[in-house]
Amino acid sequence: AKDYELRQYETAKWVSTVIRGESQKEAMRQGFWKLFHYLQGKNEKEMKIDMTVPVTCLVKSGCTDFKISFFVPFEHQDCPPQPTDSDVFIEERKAAALFVRSFGGFASPEKYAEEADALARTLRNRGQPFHEDFFYTAGYDSPFKLFNRHNEVWYFKK
Repeated sequence: AKDYELRQYETAKWVSTVIRGESQKEAMRQGFWKLFHYLQGKNEKEMKIDMTVPVTCLVKSGCTDFKISFFVPFEHQDCPPQPTDSDVFIEERKAAALFVRSFGGFASPEKYAEEADALARTLRNRGQPFHEDFFYTAGYDSPFKLFNRHNEVWYFKK
C-alpha cells in the first residue's frame, strides 16, 4: 500500500534493556547508553561489537515501561556475547509479519505516537488484523544526521 508496507522478518536476536517509570524520551536515552556500553565491551567476552540499526523501542498502551533494543549484527546472531550488566539481556524475537509506516525528520515520542495512530487507523479501515495494544518505534539514523532521516513504526500482524 502507498502509506504502509507489510514485511516478513525472520527470527533474530536483539540486545535489550527495559527502562521503567521514565518518559519515553528519557527511557530511550538511558536504554541507548546501557546498550551502547554492551557494544563497547561490557559483555562476557569484553568484545567490541559494531552498532547496527534499527534502534527499537517497545511502546505498550498505558504502560511506562519501555524496552529499548539494538539488532545483534549478523556475525554474532548464532552466539552473541552475554551482557555483564544485569539490566541488559539477549532476546530472540520470533519470525513475524509486521505492518510498517515510514517517515522522515527527527522523531519525538509524540511524532512516533502520531504515526502509530495513523498506521492503526489505516489498518482498521482496510480490515487488516493487528496487535493494537503495543507498537515498536524504529530509528535508523545517528542524532548527527540532519537530512534524509528514516524512522518507522511497526505493528505486528495477527
